[in-house]
Amino acid sequence: MRQYPTICSRLVALAGIACGSDAVSFSAPVGINVKAKSGDVAGNVISEAKDIQTEAGNPYKIFIDGAHQALGGRDPSRIELTSLTLLLGAQSTNVTRLEEVFTGRVDALFLMNDTNNTFPVGHVTSPTGGGPVAMDIDFNSDSFTGVDRTNLIAGSFKVVIRGSAAAGFAAKGAEANLQVTLQFRAFE
Repeated sequence: MRQYPTICSRLVALAGIACGSDAVSFSAPVGINVKAKSGDVAGNVISEAKDIQTEAGNPYKIFIDGAHQALGGRDPSRIELTSLTLLLGAQSTNVTRLEEVFTGRVDALFLMNDTNNTFPVGHVTSPTGGGPVAMDIDFNSDSFTGVDRTNLIAGSFKVVIRGSAAAGFAAKGAEANLQVTLQFRAFE
């Protein structure tokens, strides 16, 4: 991973361009699987959450550990979200498309342990098909301060998917297996 400065130096020499700071760590896809059930709809809203560290192999922790190693034990100054998608899993029952689950805006959020503060991660409006559907990224690690920043680095938060239930979803006896997949990079 430390090859980036060499590549950057070559680009500067060849093209006369300046390079910004390079990422020191990249995450593998972090897939968070949640089940949205018809009976869980409250006030016509679906809201499901799961800890970021529940994915097999804990790719978020591996990502943060890689950043710490590259930075000599220091925390990264900035974390960016490079990809965010929503998928309706094949094990879903009585729904086959995202528009049968959600209508309007669907948000991905981080719910921080200890403080219960919520931070926007991304959104999509009226997702259709089975996915994966790319979500617009709203994540900004600079908005995390104090305990929330400590918890972001420690992976002490939940990924939340929230949106208005599609017409009929609450009465369908459905179970939507939703997968939110995130990819990150960290900077010195």
